[in-house]
Amino acid sequence: MARILFVITGASFWTLGDGTRHPTGYWAEEFTAPYRALTGAGHEVAVATPGGVVPHVDVMSLRPSIVGGEQIALEEEEILRSAEELRRPIELANARLEDYEAVYYPGGHGPMEDLCNDADSGRLLTAALVSGRPLAIVCHGPAALLATRRKGVSPFASYQVTGFTNDEEEAVGLAAKARWLLEDELVSMGVHFTRGEIWKPYTVVDRNLYTGQNPASAGPLAQELLKVLN
Repeated sequence: MARILFVITGASFWTLGDGTRHPTGYWAEEFTAPYRALTGAGHEVAVATPGGVVPHVDVMSLRPSIVGGEQIALEEEEILRSAEELRRPIELANARLEDYEAVYYPGGHGPMEDLCNDADSGRLLTAALVSGRPLAIVCHGPAALLATRRKGVSPFASYQVTGFTNDEEEAVGLAAKARWLLEDELVSMGVHFTRGEIWKPYTVVDRNLYTGQNPASAGPLAQELLKVLN
């Protein structure tokens, strides 16, 4: 069975354009859906964060009104409680790509705060891309790709990529408040940004890069990973 490294934001807030801090972290479903699918298939998961901090779940992502009901929220919370990997993350700087068969980045707004400019993450992403190992990234997770730029050039330029769209950011009321928008930055980096209907599952596979648009895409993205891990 394979070992998969989950690289998760260590941020608990996202700094908006006016300098205020918007509470955030990682989005629960973007951890729980792939975690459940991958561990359920017998694979092993490890978690890495910047500085080895215990990651913060975005409390909004556990609200019944957001996730689709009280029962779903309880199930999400139970997975987070049982996932011991979340409470003993390794330090991202010490993560060795050769120890894993695949790498996965969940989103939440947290990556817009820390992984977007984390050099250790940038090196890991670049190495994963070159290695041919499956690299999966969902929702705001592609913000981490911005840290792969060297002298303005990223190895991900020209790849087909999706992620949280401007329209979705507008729908949650944060587009006008943000310092920058993920879709805009990815396009300016030179990726071929594609998109589906807002809030609907949408995934893109380009060589060994697997990306998903939004929280609903995390489960389908995990299924794409399972196709190549089994």
